Amino acid sequence: MKERYDLSKERIKEIVGETEGLGKYGSFFLKCAEYINGLLDIYEDIQVNGPVGSHTLEELRERNSFMYDDISPENYKHSYVNPNFAVEELGETGKYLCVLQAEIRGMIPFIFENCLDEIVIRLELFLEIYGMIKAALEAGDEVNKDDIHDSFYYYVFDYTEDESVRKIKEQLKYTEDYATTILRNSDWNDIRNLYAFGEYVSETEEKTFNAINNLEEKTIALMSATYTEGFKRGFDVSKKDMSKKNTVNIRYRLGFEKVVVKAIEEFEAMGLKPIIYRAGYDIFSRFGIFKPGYYGGLINPQYDEDHKEDMALVLDGQLVTRRIEGLTAAYEEYKKEALDWAGPACMEIFGEESFVPADSPNAIRYGKEKQALIQDYRIKASETMNKYIKREERSFTIIAWPTPAIGEDYDDILKDIITINTLPVDEYEKIQTSIIDTLDSGEYAYVKGMNGNKTDLKISLYKIDNPEKETSFENCLADVNIPLGEVFTSPIMKGTEGILHVKEVFLNDLKFKDIMLTIKDGKISDYECKNFETEAKNKAFIEENLLFHHKTLPMGEFAIGTNTFAYASAKKFDIFNKMPILIAEKMGPHFAFGDTCYSNEESVRVFNPNGKEMMAKANGEEYTYCHTDVTIPYDELGELGVVTYSGEKKCIIKDGRFVLEGTEKLNEALYMVRI
Repeated sequence: MKERYDLSKERIKEIVGETEGLGKYGSFFLKCAEYINGLLDIYEDIQVNGPVGSHTLEELRERNSFMYDDISPENYKHSYVNPNFAVEELGETGKYLCVLQAEIRGMIPFIFENCLDEIVIRLELFLEIYGMIKAALEAGDEVNKDDIHDSFYYYVFDYTEDESVRKIKEQLKYTEDYATTILRNSDWNDIRNLYAFGEYVSETEEKTFNAINNLEEKTIALMSATYTEGFKRGFDVSKKDMSKKNTVNIRYRLGFEKVVVKAIEEFEAMGLKPIIYRAGYDIFSRFGIFKPGYYGGLINPQYDEDHKEDMALVLDGQLVTRRIEGLTAAYEEYKKEALDWAGPACMEIFGEESFVPADSPNAIRYGKEKQALIQDYRIKASETMNKYIKREERSFTIIAWPTPAIGEDYDDILKDIITINTLPVDEYEKIQTSIIDTLDSGEYAYVKGMNGNKTDLKISLYKIDNPEKETSFENCLADVNIPLGEVFTSPIMKGTEGILHVKEVFLNDLKFKDIMLTIKDGKISDYECKNFETEAKNKAFIEENLLFHHKTLPMGEFAIGTNTFAYASAKKFDIFNKMPILIAEKMGPHFAFGDTCYSNEESVRVFNPNGKEMMAKANGEEYTYCHTDVTIPYDELGELGVVTYSGEKKCIIKDGRFVLEGTEKLNEALYMVRI
């Protein structure tokens, strides 16, 4: 492999001096070759001096800039990794070369983690395509994009199984991975160590790092304990045996290292070793701006959005089969580790400017032709995972913290979020029990909007046979889903109908303006929003980012958020549009489209703290392997309640205030803000 590396490196150095005869392709290959040479210089420096070495902070910033500047917003519009620019400059072949450069950028993690084989296969892909285009031009022929397609196809096909095994090993096997080694062995009073990961480090990550380091140790301990104890409670409340588990996956964004180091200690005290793997970065593992793993700053979410479906370039039925075979082989190799894995513990961040994707007509997309293929792959991949990682035996937790990008009030906002994430469980348990008792008496719930919100919904509810021992709503406290503050159910499809409208909502970190969903028998029958000028673009945006290429999705969850303190804080600091869905869903009723909260583990018995068993866990629909929450904020909520089987109407919320007896305390925070 070292010999192949040396040969590739020398050949790429030669390319810098021989691109003049390549016409319109010359600039692309020159820039790409220069970029590769720079990456390899970094690789060889790390081999000698380590990822930080004696470099000054300014030198590390310059190195980071070299790796990421080509996708920065100011440079992206003239970068070949931008599909629109690449096609404008290179024609249809530009789509392939744009993906090639993105794959070259995918070498960055391997350069830091010393994965020589992963570096070499990307260098060889670059040289293969360069040689193909150079030979065609020298022969006076047109460049054949089908030949380039075939190079990509066999690159993906040949390495799919190896990549699957590598990724599954990263995700399941404790090996004192790269990130854990850095976290354990670095001085986290030295900001230079942020640059040891190879991820993009912006001013936000540096400010976050400094802000966390300025907190008292007891505050850091509280933040960490809320997170780790929430994970443990997830096993306790669902009566799962955590003692069978040996590993936990920690996911976070750079800047919170002191909290993560503390969390590692606490998890290990529970008997769980940390697995900390990097979020996806290449054609085999990219998920757009959704980052399952650890990651740095998002220098340009448009780049992530443009390249999230690059696999569509080569996807066909044979490749789907090959990828599933590779995934199955990987899980089979690490099936013991799969049984040991307790689940993910996720620390999310929020506070940055919202992202509204620009129209990118030349980005690779699955389109209608390949939507069935990718859905087939996702379903089979999920089924394979669930076979080896049994959902009824694992758990998870998610917590969110703000970054300094949220504004000048960061210190005060952080204090509020710490309060929100640590509200008293016993107090909310009683309040939410009173709401659930009322909901359990209903044949259906109704929700109506106000202040310009056009929502008018009827939600059919599961009928309880034994109200003394059964319930149709789960009492959600501070365990898997932090902060506390919701009660939720799986609706009955038949009879669930009407209009769901929200003036502004963020779904999977994407902003939706005036989204309106028409529901019939529990499923989306029509949809619209106002992000773009044309109806077609708006529908396509929803199809891609809410429906995820399904023709429709069922309403998998109906919930009522009760965390009015979070709502008041968002209003006080004017950060409502920056709150993550994790908190935003607790700030009003919300409706999840896709699977129920109990998919693949309907047989697992779940009990509320009062001993009543949750019965409404299934809705009779096939799995869609997605679940997206849409929340109506209190200031758009005119009325919410239930109608009993005898026709009695019981109101829970009226004009944005809780009116049900036993819920009065929830209004204390609401009185501090205007609705």
